[in-house]
Amino acid sequence: MKDFKTRKRHHDHDDGPKRQHSRKTNTKSADTQAASKKVLKVTGAALLAIGGAVLVSQSAQALSPLTLVNGITSGGGVGVSKDILYGDQPLQDLDIYYPKPLTRAMTAQSAISDRYPMVVFVHGGSWESGSKEQYAFVGQSLAQAGYVTAVINYRKAPEHVYPAYVKDTAQAIAWSLNNAASLYADPARVAVVGHSAGAFNAVAAVANEEFLAPYHIKPSAVGTVVGIAGPYSYDFRKFDSASAFAAAATPDEVMPDRHIKGKQPPYLLLTAEKDDIVHDSNTIKMTQALKAAGVSVKNGEIAGASHATSIGAMAPPLRWVNDVRAQVLSHLDDALK
Repeated sequence: MKDFKTRKRHHDHDDGPKRQHSRKTNTKSADTQAASKKVLKVTGAALLAIGGAVLVSQSAQALSPLTLVNGITSGGGVGVSKDILYGDQPLQDLDIYYPKPLTRAMTAQSAISDRYPMVVFVHGGSWESGSKEQYAFVGQSLAQAGYVTAVINYRKAPEHVYPAYVKDTAQAIAWSLNNAASLYADPARVAVVGHSAGAFNAVAAVANEEFLAPYHIKPSAVGTVVGIAGPYSYDFRKFDSASAFAAAATPDEVMPDRHIKGKQPPYLLLTAEKDDIVHDSNTIKMTQALKAAGVSVKNGEIAGASHATSIGAMAPPLRWVNDVRAQVLSHLDDALK
C-alpha cells in the first residue's frame, strides 16, 4: 500500500486575477507553507478521506466568476481527495477527482479491477493568480466524463519566476504518472491539459524533455497534451506578465516553441475565436514548431469563445456557451480510451 502526504492549508487562496494586462497592441499578452501535514494509507474508502475529502458539494464562498461557475456545477456523484502533496515546496499540491462508478466502489470498499484514463489539469492566471479550488469545476467535469483528474497548484510569480512554475508542472505530471495505479488510473493513459498560462506550463513541461528528465520520464510517456488559449510564443517584455520572468530573460530563452526536445506525444492546441488576451499567433507558431520537429499536432477554434469562456464552458451546465468541452473530450477519448 502507498502513503500520500497531504496538506492542511492555513492561508487564503486568490479569488481571481490580480490585475489585467494594461497595454493594448496588435499582439495580445499572455493570460495570466503548509502548517501541518498528515499521511494516510491509500486504499478504497481511505483514499476518499485524504485531506478531509468528501463527495463534491456546493459551499458558500466569496463571489467571483470562477466561484459562480463552481456554484452551478453539480458534483454528480464525483469523489475528490484534496491537498495531496506532489512536492515539498509551497503550493506543490493537487486535488484528485474520481468518476462516479469509481467513487461508489471506493466508498463501498468493493474490489476495483477497472483502470481509468487520467488527466492532469493546469490552471491559468498570468502565472500570478488562480488556484486548484477555483478550477474544481474542471476536475468535476472531466471526472463526470470518466477521467480520474488531478487539478494542480503551482508556485506563483512574482515570488517565483520562470522556470519554477514549469518545473512544478513537470513534477506534478511525474507524480501523476508514478501514482496513477494507486489512483485506479492507467499510467499508460495520462493526458496533460492546460488553459492560458497553464497551457504554457503544460506544453513547456512536456515539449522540452529536460523538465521531466529529473524524474526519469520521457515526454512520450504522456498520452497527449491539450493546450487551450496558451501564450506559447510572445515577447513578454512588453506586458505586465514580464513579472513572471527573470529581468534579463528573453523570449528565445523561455518560450516553449523554441525548446522542443525529445520524442513527443500528440498535441491538440485550441484557440478562442473572440480571445482578446492571448493572440492566435501563439498557437500558430507553436503548431509550426511542433510540426517542424515531426510532432503530431491538431488545431481547433472554439467558436464564439472569449478567453474566459474558453475554460468556463468546461463546466457541464455551461456547455451550451461553446464547444470547448466537446472538443477536449473528443480528443481525449480518441487519444486515451
